[in-house]
Amino acid sequence: MQQVLSVIKKTFRWLILVLGAFALLLSILAFTSIPYDISRWLGTSESTYTFEPDAIVFLGGSGMPSEANLMRLYYTSYLAVQYPHAKVIILHPKDTATIADMRSELMLRKVDSTRIWIEKRGTNTREQALTLAQDYNELLSQNIVLVTSSENMRRTVKTFRKAGFLHVGGQSSFETAMFADLSFDFKKAGGKVLVPDVSSNMALRYNFWNYLKLEITCLREFIALGYYQLNGWI
Repeated sequence: MQQVLSVIKKTFRWLILVLGAFALLLSILAFTSIPYDISRWLGTSESTYTFEPDAIVFLGGSGMPSEANLMRLYYTSYLAVQYPHAKVIILHPKDTATIADMRSELMLRKVDSTRIWIEKRGTNTREQALTLAQDYNELLSQNIVLVTSSENMRRTVKTFRKAGFLHVGGQSSFETAMFADLSFDFKKAGGKVLVPDVSSNMALRYNFWNYLKLEITCLREFIALGYYQLNGWI
């Protein structure tokens, strides 16, 4: 019994050390541009296209309103205006209210309702690609552009190609940076003497925390890429 407890303690100690080292590594990387570069790579490495799309395919990410869907709808409408002859296809799990709101958002952004098609089957990227290939098989040989979040783009494009789509590009819903000076006067704002003055340190106030979140997002996506690879879906 003592030997078992000793093994458990050692295993637990090593686990704590590994997790601590991993957390420290993430914290260090969050002070660099590496998380941003990885996210950018996920969003652009497979998505380049030079053709004019026959269809713009929006992949829903959550409810409405939500940051993910509103960002994707913004880029979908941008492409729809740029390519007025392309169909606009909404892929989203069956949720009548959310789909209606997404459709309305596109219409508010000058997308004609007659161009908007709805596909409600499929609860993940693999199912959505197979459903679209089955229900709209004419798209298999046409030019399509997928709109999704940047971290999902590489997996999404590869999944659609694996499902039989021959000409696939992508438009990642990248956020646009705000070019404004966000520093402030620490003393005028009533800053305390014993509290660190970070009024001009954008890296610590914003970038560090944003990159920490981005690291978790990218880590999840690499796990998803591995899962899809093991299943032969990409």
